[in-house]
Formats: sequence, structure tokens, C-alpha cells
Amino acid sequence: MLNQTSVTEFLLLGLTDIQDPQPFLFLVFLTIYLVNVAGNGAILMIVLSDPRLHSPMYFFLGNLSCLDICYSTVTLPKMLENFLSTHKAISFLGCISQLHFFHFLGSTESLLLAVMAFDRFVAICRPLHYTVIMNPQLCIQMAITIWVTGFLHALLHSIMTSRLNFCGSNHIHHFFCDVKPLLELACGNTELNQRLLNTVTGTIATGPFFLTLLSYFYIITSLFLKTPSCSMLHRALSTCASHFMVVVLFFAPVIFTYIRSTSGSSRDQDRIIAVMYSVVTPVLNPLIYTLRNKEVKGALRRMLRKSLDVKGSTRQ
Repeated sequence: MLNQTSVTEFLLLGLTDIQDPQPFLFLVFLTIYLVNVAGNGAILMIVLSDPRLHSPMYFFLGNLSCLDICYSTVTLPKMLENFLSTHKAISFLGCISQLHFFHFLGSTESLLLAVMAFDRFVAICRPLHYTVIMNPQLCIQMAITIWVTGFLHALLHSIMTSRLNFCGSNHIHHFFCDVKPLLELACGNTELNQRLLNTVTGTIATGPFFLTLLSYFYIITSLFLKTPSCSMLHRALSTCASHFMVVVLFFAPVIFTYIRSTSGSSRDQDRIIAVMYSVVTPVLNPLIYTLRNKEVKGALRRMLRKSLDVKGSTRQ
């Protein structure tokens, strides 16, 4: 149940605290958002439509693309609206909802990246047992588990934050509603909220990251021990390179943001880092996977060729 509070809406000050309309930044971030939706949407469509990609690796890749589209959609549309407006308000309920879905999708993605690393570990270190271990039933169960875990983690933060009393300033020095900026505005004791942020969110961020590193340690060790040829080793490692790049781009700024205390952080620094993991990383994921993955590029070419053939036959 929400606490009694004198604040009914918040003002999102954005990236620069400048209240004037910013059409240039609007165009830049609109382009990024459209590229994100188009790129991840294309990957999702390819994975669903191409039978050759109906495997655990691409099942999780489809989940990642869906997450990236939703993840940016939580923050970017409101951010784009505020670039062209001088009244950058968001309602109290809208703010808590944005906070919930941001942490829901972000924590789900961190868990998903760890599951994708496990998939690569089984594929490379246990190739003969891969189809048995990574069976469709297990893949679906893991996907459901990480989505539900992410939702419950976000629900914890949204409930605890909504119960705080906001009786002073309603100016959020950020471009979306997050826990740390809201804790700065709360009037009461926020020690429990801060502890939950550092422990629960810190665990959600660092746990999957170290599990991913552990998976890659075993993968590299196994490859060096079992692979006699340098070219075969290079080929095997290249299959994991795309996923590892995504892991680094996502986890590095997230861990840097949420393992620090609220008092020891810089507002400008937090906003720049948030742009990295909430805006830049989702748009880079489809580029990384399509540029470095031969199967995805092959499926994309087949889909384009098929669409051109359909258009040609329609004209005739």
C-alpha cells in the first residue's frame, strides 16, 4: 500500500538538466531507438521463421532480442517526449511503473546472459550430451524461471520504493525513474531500501556475471586441452566472442552503478552510464550478433532472397 505523500508527480530533468527543448538530442536518440527496434525485431523474426535456427542458442537469442526492444521502450519514448517539452512530468504511478519494468527487464537480461553462457559451455565442453542436456523442456523452464525471477526482483523494489514518503523536491536528476534517484528525494529513512539495492540488485548483477566468467574459463580451458589445431581453436572461440562482447557491454556499467552507495555517486556519471546499458547496449546487440554470426547472416540472406522472390513473382 502506498504511503501518504505530498508528491503526485515527478519532473524528469533528463540528461543535462536543461529545461529547453532539445531537437538535436531528440533526433539522435530517435534514430538509436528505431535502429534498436528494427535490428532486434529482425533477429526475432529470423529466429522464429528459420527452422535452421530452432536450437537452444537461438531460442535464448530470440529472448534477448525481445528483452532489448522492451528494455529500451521502458525509458526511451518518455525520454524522447521530454526532449521536445519543457514540462517533463511523470505521474507517481507512472514513475513506479517505469522503475518496475526497468528492473524487471534489466534483471531478466542479466540472468539470460548467464543462461546463454551455460548453453555455450554445454555445447563446447559436453558436445555429445548437448541435445540431452539442453532439451526443449529445460530451455523453456529456464526461460520461464529467469522471467519470473526478474519480475519478482523488480516487484520488491517497486513496492519498497512506493512505500517511501516524498514530501520535498520532486525533481529527479535522471532521464527515467530509478531507485537511486528516488532514494535521494525520499524524506524518511531509506537505509533498508539502500541495503536491498546493494545486496539484492548487486547479487542479480554480479552473480550472473561471475557465473558467465566461470563458464568461459571452463570453455577456454577445455578448448586448449582438447583442440589440437589453432584454426579449430580460433573457430570455436569465435562462436562465443559475440556473447562475451554483449556480456561485457551490459554488465560493466550495471555493476559500476549498483554496487556503489547513493551518496558516493555522481549524478552526471550515473546518467552517462545508464545511457550505456539502457540505450547503447540494446542497439549494439543485433549488430554484434549479425556481424559475427555466420548462421544469423545466412538466415538473413535467405529471408531477404525469399522476400525478393515473392515480390518478383507478384509483379509477374
